Amino acid sequence: MSLSESNRELLIKAAFEAKEYSYSPYSKFRVGAALLAADGSIIKGANIENASYGGTICAERTAIVKAASEGKRSFAALAVVTDVSSTISPCGMCRQVIREFCALDMPVLLVPGDYPKPDQSQSDSAAPGGVGKMSKGGVKVTSVGELLPDSFGPEHLELPRGS
Repeated sequence: MSLSESNRELLIKAAFEAKEYSYSPYSKFRVGAALLAADGSIIKGANIENASYGGTICAERTAIVKAASEGKRSFAALAVVTDVSSTISPCGMCRQVIREFCALDMPVLLVPGDYPKPDQSQSDSAAPGGVGKMSKGGVKVTSVGELLPDSFGPEHLELPRGS
């Protein structure tokens, strides 16, 4: 899937806006996510921590749950940002939830906290670690399938079973 430059910038801006509403008094690690729905709307999410750590919900899941609870089930892209100057990838649980609702080829933008970084002829070059590509402003562009290879999804529940 491709993402227009204007949608890319709107999505990144929305992820930064979402991060401002993070409730992270324990980890002090703010995360913002913005999910572009197929209808063009953008759903924001921030990480919301809880004194009972298991009750914490990540920014990516916050955005997806908000969208799904409003009937949105088709998405075009996701952007994730923290306060860290390098790109940070979604956790394993978030990757599985993203996989539930998003196409394997959907773009995922991992945005450095100090975006935009000066471009250093790395545009569209392979990202460190071999997953995704570095693009304009230091954004790592990957996909759901790259983040969660050999994943298990809803379609697997329909496969025939042996006796």
